[in-house]
Amino acid sequence: VQLQASGGGLVQAGDSLRLSCVASGRGFGGYVMAWFRQAPGKEREFVGAITRTEQNTYYPDSMKGRFTVSRDNGKNTVYLQINGLKPEDTAVYYCAADGIYSGTRFSDPDRYQSWGRGTQVTVSS
Repeated sequence: VQLQASGGGLVQAGDSLRLSCVASGRGFGGYVMAWFRQAPGKEREFVGAITRTEQNTYYPDSMKGRFTVSRDNGKNTVYLQINGLKPEDTAVYYCAADGIYSGTRFSDPDRYQSWGRGTQVTVSS
């Protein structure tokens, strides 16, 4: 599956954004979808994931509360809603897809077979 993320931009602290990631090809509903982010000079960081059919969501403790992952299988799209943006949220945000594995190791980047090119989010103070 090929992924294309969009929706980033330059925003003010406290604003909200909704990022989108559209998948091409069939079988989108069979993929676990995740969002990661990477700030300059830092490692890629897991933001959240959503499962295939039950659409359960998983977040690291550091992302709970302001980040919400959702999906619309009819539109082959996964979303990341970010509320109360902070300057430290500045990063390139990537979507990723896993069509193989089971289990809850959602934060492992090696789990995902496909990655989008990322969308830049810049938050000014």
